[in-house]
Amino acid sequence: MVGQPFVVQGQPNFAAWPRGVCASMTSKLSKSISLPGLYKIGTDKPKSFSGNARKTTLGFKTAGNLKSAVDLKRSPEATERSRHLASLLKTGGWRTCYREEEDGPMLQEEDIIPKNMRHPRVSPAWLKHEKQVLRWYGFFQETVTESAEENSRYRHVYIMYFMEDGTLGINEPKVENSGMPQGNFLKRQKVQKEDGTYLGPDDFHIGSEVTICGHTFHICGCDRFTRWFYEENGVVIEEDEEIPIDTWQTNYRIRKARDRGGIPLTKGVMDDKAMFRALGGIPPVDKKLAQFLLNDRKVLRFKGYWDDHTPYGTRFYFILHYYLADNTCEINEAHCRNSGRAAWPIFMKRGPLRKSNFVNGIPAMLSSQAPLYLPEDLKVGDSIKVWGRKVVLYDCDDFTRKFYLDYLGLDQFEGRIDVSEKPLTHLKLTPPPHSGVGKEEDSLLNCTMIQPKPPKIDLERMLVYGGDALRFECKMINGEPEDELRRLVIAFYPADGEMAVFEVPVMGAAGFLGVPVRNSGHMGGRFSEKRLLKNPDTGSYFKLHDLYVGKVITIAAQPLQIVRADERCLQFLEARPKEFPYADPVECSKRLLPLADHPEMQSPDGVDPDRLKDMALEAGISIVDHEIITLLRSVGVPAETESGQPKVIGPKVLECAGVS
Repeated sequence: MVGQPFVVQGQPNFAAWPRGVCASMTSKLSKSISLPGLYKIGTDKPKSFSGNARKTTLGFKTAGNLKSAVDLKRSPEATERSRHLASLLKTGGWRTCYREEEDGPMLQEEDIIPKNMRHPRVSPAWLKHEKQVLRWYGFFQETVTESAEENSRYRHVYIMYFMEDGTLGINEPKVENSGMPQGNFLKRQKVQKEDGTYLGPDDFHIGSEVTICGHTFHICGCDRFTRWFYEENGVVIEEDEEIPIDTWQTNYRIRKARDRGGIPLTKGVMDDKAMFRALGGIPPVDKKLAQFLLNDRKVLRFKGYWDDHTPYGTRFYFILHYYLADNTCEINEAHCRNSGRAAWPIFMKRGPLRKSNFVNGIPAMLSSQAPLYLPEDLKVGDSIKVWGRKVVLYDCDDFTRKFYLDYLGLDQFEGRIDVSEKPLTHLKLTPPPHSGVGKEEDSLLNCTMIQPKPPKIDLERMLVYGGDALRFECKMINGEPEDELRRLVIAFYPADGEMAVFEVPVMGAAGFLGVPVRNSGHMGGRFSEKRLLKNPDTGSYFKLHDLYVGKVITIAAQPLQIVRADERCLQFLEARPKEFPYADPVECSKRLLPLADHPEMQSPDGVDPDRLKDMALEAGISIVDHEIITLLRSVGVPAETESGQPKVIGPKVLECAGVS
């Protein structure tokens, strides 16, 4: 390499060394090495530069003090254990034969088992009784109405008590074609008794009755684990009772056995039938020909769909044709327009449709074939298997419905399924709350339009009701003594539905209207400006039907009770009895019909309005002051004196209500 010394013919090449290193090394080597001799760096030991080198010797020289440090240090006396260990050294392999006992504590079971796998000494209920369920068998009786075959039915259930958390669950086994919804009767939960405590294992005994959620269950038996659990705890369990069977279950078992061929005709009966047909000259019946002649051109038409759950799968709609002439089926696809699929209508060509299909791997091998689908197997709302595909029948035509009604007594339209796609609904952001500045309609238009326009005005309503103002007088009922004499007027403008409230001065000490009470602190004038006011009870704007005499409304956080209305307001409301039923004398009179037999209602002298209201309250009739005013204006008589009160004529009230 460059920069490294190398030997040429046994001598070092100093030309390859750096200039400074070469000068220093040359001076040193010239002192210790004779150039004529051969010298190889790293192979010969260099000679020392002085004669003071330490010589190596094997001689031993004792120190001046013969006592060493080991002799001065006294070791402890030998023990029995040390002597025993020293004696073991004489035996070969003594380490494998001897095992020294450990001085530490004994290893416990807790030291081996991890902390997350240890069981507590006192196990909680959720750990001690995990996956332990007590199960009882029982039934409850339920009435069946409008049935000629039965008047009641026993519904069998099994009650499960989960001991880990004290919950209870009730299930009812499903029975085919029972006509009742069955399955999970009571979800798993804690059930309270009448005294407020929860049901527990002590409340269930064979032969007893338990009331749960309004149903009374009779306990008939339990399973083996439940019986073993009670016996281990010293509780005697009675023997299982026989579960009763009602009329429907008896007929159902017989019918199912007959359908399965469990009750076939005897051979003698079949032979007698064949013999009598032969004696009568009747030839053997060709069943296929008879079926063809009776049901030719009769086709049942169903609509179905199949959900393809494979990747990129979708829903396929089909039209299923069932030919009654030979019990064959044909399934055609029903594609929508521009579906992107080929217009091949046939999904399954016409042929027998079996409930389960398979192909034999060995030619000419005989095997039993699955039964065919018959008309009683096709029900709208159920599904069928078509070569491994689950096709759900969701509708049928009118001929199919009539066929099932006439021959099977089944209405196929009851099980129809709505397969129409639900319209997409887009979430709409609600407008922000009104800030209180300006009208709420103007602020709402700023949220819906970039260039807001003024809200539209109902011109027809403005032309009809323009200039009208319906006035109601009210008083404050906030309980403050200084507000008892304050009177306010509510003006309702039907043209735009706005309201305004004005405070009017009351009679002063001088006895004149318009003179305010001295030192009251309240002046007459505007209490609330004209605007749309919200009803805090309903959250919407005040409507005309919200204002009537006797009503308490809240305006500007003040409860106001309406005490009377002016003549124009009463005439306006009476002219519209359908919109304002409190101003309809006929409806008000019909509400007092329960008082028709009262002696005061039969009196021609009339009834005092306050007395009439008390009589209505005693009879449980809720009547308002505006209805009393309506009756006084229609079937009442004015007061005889200025200090007197008008009265309501009872016979006229009954006559107005239509009672002769």
